[in-house]
Amino acid sequence: MPEPYPKEFREDVVRVARNREPGVTLEQVAADFRVHPASLTKWLRRTDIAEGTRSVWAD
Repeated sequence: MPEPYPKEFREDVVRVARNREPGVTLEQVAADFRVHPASLTKWLRRTDIAEGTRSVWAD
């Protein structure tokens, strides 16, 4: 099943979320890009795992 959003789009949203200003929530970033906050959280987790900064088994 193909991803609903292109890889480049997901990467851009993750980059913006990681570099957001203090006080800006993930929910606000998600709303700006019109994605569900849970999707953004999942993309951040997957990126961390792919980069080795998070364990697959971490909560």
